[in-house]
Amino acid sequence: MAIRKSNKLTQGAVVKQIIKRCSSLGKKHGYDDGDHLPMDVPKGHFAVYVGENRTRYIVPISFLTHPEFQCLLHCAEEEFGFDHDMGITIPCEEVVFRSLTSILW
Repeated sequence: MAIRKSNKLTQGAVVKQIIKRCSSLGKKHGYDDGDHLPMDVPKGHFAVYVGENRTRYIVPISFLTHPEFQCLLHCAEEEFGFDHDMGITIPCEEVVFRSLTSILW
């Protein structure tokens, strides 16, 4: 009897992929060569784009462990995917995003 591997990634693997994708975005846009991140993103944080106007927010990496934020990332992956130049785009209204992140702080 063979053991089937699940196609679902573990939470840790998903978080690692997201961090890797966030940090690789800088390479495409000529940002700081030392960390491959935009100069205005502090260590331990990453940028997301939210709402119709794609407003940029800088959020701590610790948000990645919160189930509510993971739900937003899952929606982002389904709607936009993670393989594009703009960065992670969250498909929700800014007011909803700000409400959620104010709870997570």
